Amino acid sequence: MNSPVFSAMGGQNGGNMFHQFQQFMQEMKGKNPQEEINKLLQSGKVSQEQLNAAQQQAQQMQGMFKGFFK
Repeated sequence: MNSPVFSAMGGQNGGNMFHQFQQFMQEMKGKNPQEEINKLLQSGKVSQEQLNAAQQQAQQMQGMFKGFFK
């Protein structure tokens, strides 16, 4: 039985999520994350409600992973 995290990352097939995250990290290298968020908000690609929901999910995930990174 796989863990939810392992399954979310594609399970035994290697998955696409982990690859997408690596690609995202490469694209963000050297950029200011807050500036990028502001650009998305100003362009209308992301609404304030979407940003709030994503930030809430990130906080929940941070709590889940807290024990892994001591």
